[in-house]
Amino acid sequence: MIDIEWRLFETGSCVHPEISSREGGSWRPCEFPALVALLRHPRLGWMLFDTGYGEAFMEATRRLPERLYRLVTPVRWHPQQSAAAQLQARGIEPRLISHVLLSHLHADHVGSLADFGAATHWCARAALQDLRGRSRWSALRKGLLPDLLPDQPSSRLRHYEDSATVRLPAEFAPFGEGQDVFGDQSVLAVPLPGHAAGHFGLCFLARERWIFLVGDAAWSRRAIEDNAPPPAWATAMLGDTATYRTTLTSLHALAGRRTGVVMVPAHCREARP
Repeated sequence: MIDIEWRLFETGSCVHPEISSREGGSWRPCEFPALVALLRHPRLGWMLFDTGYGEAFMEATRRLPERLYRLVTPVRWHPQQSAAAQLQARGIEPRLISHVLLSHLHADHVGSLADFGAATHWCARAALQDLRGRSRWSALRKGLLPDLLPDQPSSRLRHYEDSATVRLPAEFAPFGEGQDVFGDQSVLAVPLPGHAAGHFGLCFLARERWIFLVGDAAWSRRAIEDNAPPPAWATAMLGDTATYRTTLTSLHALAGRRTGVVMVPAHCREARP
């Protein structure tokens, strides 16, 4: 198997009441980091899973109705926190990112996609079709900002659904199948439906240990361990509650098997680098 180097970046954060992320939580405000993963493939080089917040996000939410996004979900961000700025600080120019793989198209996950225009962009076809079928208001209600998706030549825009379907390693049961993104089984995209249209996670082997980036299928590792979903009103606003809870139950079952798979939610405070 191909070994992938990886690390997490925190690209700003948002503030929600705790109860919006977990049934039975309090109404006190909690900070949730926007985590982005940097991967290094031995053949394909540097790539990202999601992009987090960026200047394009701040610009897209300056006017109404998109301004409501930041009013409802306050964002804490400064330019040095952008993925591009943090990469440059480590000697990695944005043009060197070969692929950007998106879990889904919510604004906090694609907020600096425009900084990586030289990369091939990956997302679910279902996610893109859902976004393109919405008005500005309808998109906003679902946490989507169409302006954050830069025009990309069709040759550099790819969909997970077009990759070969393969059996996942036994360690990932009850998850059975994923998409072999690069055709070498180094990076597997796994459907994690419920949170948003076309929501995918990503798994890969790093130093002989399986990593499973689960995006927004859970708000925290603790939520997976406890099988504690957000309240129905929260999941219904963005996706489908029943499907979300089925996915979370599967993640909980995977955690209970203690196979050594490391699961990393995109907003988990305990996973902060």
